[in-house]
Amino acid sequence: MVDHGNADQNGMNEAYTQVDGGDLDILIIADHASAHVPGDIDLGIDPALLRNHVAIDIGVAEVSAAIARQLGCTAILGGVSRLVIDLNREDDAPGLLPVMSDGHPIPGNRGADLTERMIRFHHPYHHQLGRLLDGMTSPFILSVHSFTPRLASDPDQQRPWDIGVLYNEDDRAARIAIPLLEAAGLHVGDQLPYSGQLLNATMNRHAEANGIPYLGVEMRQDLVADEAGHRRFAEILGPIALECRNRLA
Repeated sequence: MVDHGNADQNGMNEAYTQVDGGDLDILIIADHASAHVPGDIDLGIDPALLRNHVAIDIGVAEVSAAIARQLGCTAILGGVSRLVIDLNREDDAPGLLPVMSDGHPIPGNRGADLTERMIRFHHPYHHQLGRLLDGMTSPFILSVHSFTPRLASDPDQQRPWDIGVLYNEDDRAARIAIPLLEAAGLHVGDQLPYSGQLLNATMNRHAEANGIPYLGVEMRQDLVADEAGHRRFAEILGPIALECRNRLA
């Protein structure tokens, strides 16, 4: 079952898609799973940019949904593009409403009402995550992102990893997962291509602040851009997430 988050107590909620795969106490969270821009929001960009990594974590929605169904758990997929509002940012963080991303200007966000977008998207998304976790006896979180192998603003930067594992202070699941990912044949980056100590807002809020164990991964986008890639990474990540959950429960 997929709940597209179209109704809350006020009858309006575009903030997330919920994939209900079963009752296992694992919550899959994909902050940047969508490139959707509501019709009443004009970002002032070429629509082709919505297929770019600056707008969406390519492959994340498909992999997350596949794992939810494979394991019998729930996945929450962010419902709007990170260019509309970045759901993986603290309420007062720079970049919450981006006016520039990897060298691309987002002119429609200049002068946009941040408070309105927070109320419309950011708050209901995070409230739903909190509700779901509160309803679990022994929750475990799998946080799924993807990264571009090459930044337009820094084309010489080398990003050779197949997957990165990110965390802030809680590295319990990371230490279990990294050798398992390597054994599955993946080139793994520990705190790469960037550090979870810097970009970990959703996990800091819902996992680390509440003592909930989690595994945060960043898949390389060109490896999860098609159905074969979706299937490969779901088949690798599902059992590893379950192993982490079982060992940390």
